Amino acid sequence: MNYLAPSILAADFARLGEQIREADSAGAQYIHIDVMDGMFVPSISLGMPVISAVRPLTKRVFDVHLMIRQPERYIDEFAACGADILTIHAEACVHLDRTLDAIRAKGMKAGLALCPSTPLSVLDYLWDKVDMVLLMTVNPGFGGQKYIPAMTEKIAALRAMIRERGLDIDIEVDGGINDGTIRTVLEAGANVLVAGSAVFGKDVTERVHTYLDIMKEYGEIG
Repeated sequence: MNYLAPSILAADFARLGEQIREADSAGAQYIHIDVMDGMFVPSISLGMPVISAVRPLTKRVFDVHLMIRQPERYIDEFAACGADILTIHAEACVHLDRTLDAIRAKGMKAGLALCPSTPLSVLDYLWDKVDMVLLMTVNPGFGGQKYIPAMTEKIAALRAMIRERGLDIDIEVDGGINDGTIRTVLEAGANVLVAGSAVFGKDVTERVHTYLDIMKEYGEIG
């Protein structure tokens, strides 16, 4: 299944609820929410109060991406405010096995994010703990960056590893996904696409429809 996950980091925060509703109505299956702490990444973004405030506006999947150190401190809080998928960074968490188990124990799907320079071997003893792997296709912390071409090979390698093991794990890509790169990542094997400024920087409904139509060329839409 292919899923589109517009990132509200690029939304107009003065019209955040309106834009989330528009993305929902247009058919985006996920709402991607970037949480940054100013330590793991330079930027600081929204947190639990905002997620709680917008949760009643849509029944779409809240795909929460934690770019924070020691994410295990806040699992209960993110579950309580409405996260459906909680993704943590391999580079920001010491006890990955325990933390991924804790995420699932709260009824959320567990995602593991890897920065561009982080090797896929970090997954060697975690395959049974993850529902989704998020491959950063830019260095995390800022929106509007250009896609790193070397990540295409990494996406393809991860898809091959998942197939070889007969696993049902989604591959999400985040960073620089736009008209020029969407087919590249789909062909490589990604099936969950995060798009920020490419969706919210323009006509939201039109961009969601355009990307969903492209994604249909590569498989069934979730």
